[in-house]
Amino acid sequence: MGRPVARRLQAAVATLALAAATGAVLSAPEAAAATGSATGYATQNGGTTGGAGGQTVRATTGTQIHEALCGRADSGTPIVIEVEGTINHGNTTKVSGSSCNTAAGVIELKQISNVTIVGVGSGAVFDQLGIHLREASNIIIQNVTVRNVKKSGSPTSNGGDAIGMESGVRNVWVDHTTLEASGGESEGYDGLFDMKANTQYVTLSYSILRNSGRGGLVGSSESDLSNGFITYHHNLYENIDSRAPLLRGGIAHIYNNHYVKLNESGINSRAGARAKVENNYFEDSKDVLGTFYTDEAGYWQVSGNTLDNVTWSSPGGTTNPAGPDMKSTTTVDIPYTYRADTAGCVPDVVSRTAGAGTGLKVSDGNCTPQTPTPTPTDPTPGPTDPTPGPTDPTPPTGTNLSIGAGSDGSSKAAGTSYGDLRDGNPNTYWSPAGPTGSASIKWASATAISSVVIREAADSTGAIKTWRLLDGDTGAELTSGEGAGAISFPRTSLRKITFEITGSTGTPRIAEFETYAG
Repeated sequence: MGRPVARRLQAAVATLALAAATGAVLSAPEAAAATGSATGYATQNGGTTGGAGGQTVRATTGTQIHEALCGRADSGTPIVIEVEGTINHGNTTKVSGSSCNTAAGVIELKQISNVTIVGVGSGAVFDQLGIHLREASNIIIQNVTVRNVKKSGSPTSNGGDAIGMESGVRNVWVDHTTLEASGGESEGYDGLFDMKANTQYVTLSYSILRNSGRGGLVGSSESDLSNGFITYHHNLYENIDSRAPLLRGGIAHIYNNHYVKLNESGINSRAGARAKVENNYFEDSKDVLGTFYTDEAGYWQVSGNTLDNVTWSSPGGTTNPAGPDMKSTTTVDIPYTYRADTAGCVPDVVSRTAGAGTGLKVSDGNCTPQTPTPTPTDPTPGPTDPTPGPTDPTPPTGTNLSIGAGSDGSSKAAGTSYGDLRDGNPNTYWSPAGPTGSASIKWASATAISSVVIREAADSTGAIKTWRLLDGDTGAELTSGEGAGAISFPRTSLRKITFEITGSTGTPRIAEFETYAG
């Protein structure tokens, strides 16, 4: 028996074992939904692939979803869970296991990674039952409807959020979903799409958010500023009172969305948040952009938007609308490639692509919907796939632990900052005062690290020639080498790690100093 055949047989046996353990139904390969590829900020920080390459399991109850998670070898084993039918309180119970941490009455993606949940065919329905992500990473949710999730009344689930994320969540792609309520807070509902407590690198695309008092937030309070790098594109916001979205701190990219009937306010950028708002279509709405309900200002960069029957409040007190003459108050550099449709065609394109049950159609960037090519389970890079070079290394799998950490160094050139080493923005950088120098990432407590990625700024490619990587606690050398890029070394627990440039040509400039546990 050849090795490829043997490997396929071993995988099939493992898949059957998982199905037997969980009671879930395995889907035939031809029935697997095409997921396409993540877009926006979900492509950063190592990317978002969900359960790609793992087993595919069919689930028709919430309990079976939990069983599939709990039946994996460990909490990071990739899995694709195809969901069919209606998931509700009556069929969603807690399941225990070493690879999961679930709860009854909510789909709980807690302390896990590498999972895809995708609705089959016209999409699955989560009825009065929310999806909760906590301490989770590399998650895809696609082609599902989540409706009427309540925080008060009966039944309650997920604090009233249709999809809620909190506590160290990284790399989530939510795509072609329908998130809806039947009223506002007084009727027992909360947000449709909420992120808080250090949630980063998230994309919401081709989705419908409607009939709710609150569309969604980034940051639970003015002091919760650890969230950011969120993309919203090709979504329909319809009959929403406010929070479309509410941004507290962080960076958001908001483009090609169709807003209809924003009743009180729309994009609410506050507490230092910066939003790039481009090529959206705002219709029959009020105060679609600005800083509202606070005197802690946020900022925006605007271009290409269409305002169709939009009204504005007079500025004053805690009301600071961006219109009627919308002008940019900041600039936001976007690190990924994208093609934005012109605003004029957004209502048509979004009406034909957004939401569950639309065939996962996407826009080609020229106002034309199309069906994406199915993602292979074992893709082979083709001649058009870029080969990572020294300034664009492929990051290790996992979370970039530099985000949210501290930083310092031996010196810095005028106009540069140690904070730019860990801001997730490739267009900002730290540079030493001379041809050599060192920069460090540091944490409040010991952190296990086994690899780093040093990304040079675009205009200083190849400037770094020789370097040493040091344990900043002890001064011990972890490894040394030449040229920037991905660096691996024996896993070390430390509170500070230092990259020392010992030789360079030109002016060395480091855009990002990324750190990883794996």
